[in-house]
Formats: sequence, structure tokens, C-alpha cells
Amino acid sequence: MPVIVQKYGGSTLSTIDKIKKVAETVINKKEEGNSIVVVVSAIGDTTDRLIALANKVSDDPDKRELDVILSTGEMISASLLAMTIKEMGCDAISYSAYQIGIRTSGDYGECLIEDLDSKKIKRGLRKDKIVIVAGFQGINSIGDITTLGRGGSDTTAVAIAVKLGVSCEIYTYADGIYNIDPREYKNAKRLKEIDYEEMLELTNLGAQLIHPRSIELGQKYKVPIYIGLSCSDKEGTIVREVNSMNLESKPVTGIATSDEDVAVTIKYIYGDINILSNLFEAIGSRKINIDMISQTAPIDGKVNVSFTIPKDALEQCLNIIGDFAEKENVYIDKDIDKFSVVGIGMKKTSGVAAKMFKLFGDNGIEVKMITTSEIRITCAIKQCDKQKAIELVANNFNL
Repeated sequence: MPVIVQKYGGSTLSTIDKIKKVAETVINKKEEGNSIVVVVSAIGDTTDRLIALANKVSDDPDKRELDVILSTGEMISASLLAMTIKEMGCDAISYSAYQIGIRTSGDYGECLIEDLDSKKIKRGLRKDKIVIVAGFQGINSIGDITTLGRGGSDTTAVAIAVKLGVSCEIYTYADGIYNIDPREYKNAKRLKEIDYEEMLELTNLGAQLIHPRSIELGQKYKVPIYIGLSCSDKEGTIVREVNSMNLESKPVTGIATSDEDVAVTIKYIYGDINILSNLFEAIGSRKINIDMISQTAPIDGKVNVSFTIPKDALEQCLNIIGDFAEKENVYIDKDIDKFSVVGIGMKKTSGVAAKMFKLFGDNGIEVKMITTSEIRITCAIKQCDKQKAIELVANNFNL
């Protein structure tokens, strides 16, 4: 029988009625002649509640112990779904990461999957069971329970699909990937398919339907990933390698925006590459993600450097910058929206940036910072201009 790996998010399992609906959907898929592996997230807001509980006993919970408590959410989901499926007359078995040997490396709270042992999964399938796996978790080299970071269940599901040599289906609260967030643009269109590179850019730029590392894993091993609405026949989106022959007519696939960053500018800092390297290394060592970076030309050996970081990392970042620059030379701009256009078609189409910036200039939208890649153009604009920018780009690039 063909094997299908499915993943169900926490919002799709948030009540007993929803768990029963998922169980019915999984059983129906099995009765169509498929062997089913299901990966589950923690029910509803369980992870948030467990973090809040840990914070009641410690202002800075031990990371090892925090991973232990957070891993329980997915195990509860897996066990409840297995019980529900059995109650409906179909055999099922649930496994934790420890039981199927999901081996991880890295720091507690954000580990990477190194490998997993698929023997128990295959054995369960041979016994005609629906196999249910707790996502988001693993075991490190010394036997400690670890977690993969928020959204890590997606990565668990894709990793299992890789091992079994099959595609992966991610079911969530949305009916697929849209070219623009439908909450921000009423004429947004659902995409039937999207290239791995484009999806990875969009997830890193604000789209939150799927974990970026799951896309990286899918791309590496050429595993197609379907993203769709839980327990629905509505068509979703397939993430896979897209035939580039069809791309030249539409260089831009989608728009992503984010209001979650601030811009930090340091004026009159020495332009010595070693100083700048030490600054960014110190910031990076605190796990602070720097995105956009710009630098002025040197004047008397000094430069102005600007970069964006997440808002919640600002205070920590300022403490680090204090070792490199005077306080009066540090400026913070909280009024920014990271506005990005993404499209693999840009690899073969020139003039996209020029067209976009002309649109902005003609319509009074100030561009504060710019960064680009082969398939992405990102600029920092004022938050009040975000909606205007979305409509301008959507209309002029046929989105």
C-alpha cells in the first residue's frame, strides 16, 4: 500500500471534537488503501501554557528541563489521537521521539534532526496500524529530551517522509499558501504550487504556516510538501521544485511583510572590518538574528552602519552595542515594515527592483533600507505605507 505522511497542527487538535474529526479523516484515508503515518503538534495553546507554568517557578527556566516539560504536549496529542482512532474501530499506535530514535544535535530548544530510525514506524505499518508520532522533539547524544523550536513538528514530519521516501502533507488552519496574506489584501490568490526557494524566503520573511527548516529538508531531498486545510477537500498548495520554463511571464510570486523588527543605526563607528566583525559576532552569539544591513562610504575612516533585528531583542542588542559605540551615536527606528517581493522568475527577469522603487517614489513611499537576493527584494518602509505598497505592487505585478 502507498504510504502517506500527514502532520496536523495544534489548532486542528484544539478540542476533543476536532481530534475526532482528524481521526475520521485519517481513517478514511486509510480505508482508501493507504498506509498512514501521522505527526502531531501539541493541542491548541498547550506549549504557551507550559512555558507560562515554567516561568512561574523560574524567571529563567533551565533549558534542559524546559525541553522536558514542553515535549509532553505532543505526547498527549499523539496518545489522545491513537485512543480516538482505536475507539472508532481502527488500530493505531503512538510513539515518542525516544521510541523511534529521532536523534538531534545543537542547543536545547532549537535542536536539529540528525537522523531517525524508521524500523518501528515500518513495523507498525506492516501490522496495518496507523502510526502516530509526537512531533517537535528528539533525543540528543547523551539521552536528553530536546525540542526543535516553534513549528518543529513540520520538520519531524518531513524528516519521516524523507526516511520513508514519500511526500508529506501538512494540515493546518489555512487552505494553502497565498501570494499575499489574505488578511492584508482581499484579492490575494491561493497558489497551486510554489518552489522550495520561494517558500523558504516567504517563511523567513513573515509567512508562518510552515517551519523554514522543513522546507530546507524537503528541498534537500526533493520531498514534495502539500500544505492544506485540515479535514477538508479544498485544494491546497504543493511546495516542490517548479519548472522554470513557466516563470518568465510572472517574475514576482508573492509579497511578505513584517512589523516585528526595528532598525538600529550606529553613527561614526570606525570602518575597520575587524571592529564590525566583532560587533556582529557578539550580537550573533546571543542568538539575535540580524537581517538587513547597510553601510555608508567611509569618511575619515568612520562609517554609519544600519541593520534590523527583532523587536524583542532590542534591549539585549543595545547592551552589546554599548561596548562598541557611544550611546548618543546609536539611533533606533521602530517605525519600519519589512516589505518583500519574492519570485524565482526574477532570476531571468531584469528591472523588477527599478519598477518597484519607481512605484514607491511616484507614490510618496520612503525606502529606508534595501537588501536583495537572486529571488527577493526587501526594503524597510514606514508601517503606515504598508497597505499602499501591497496594493501598488499587487496591481502592477499582476498578483
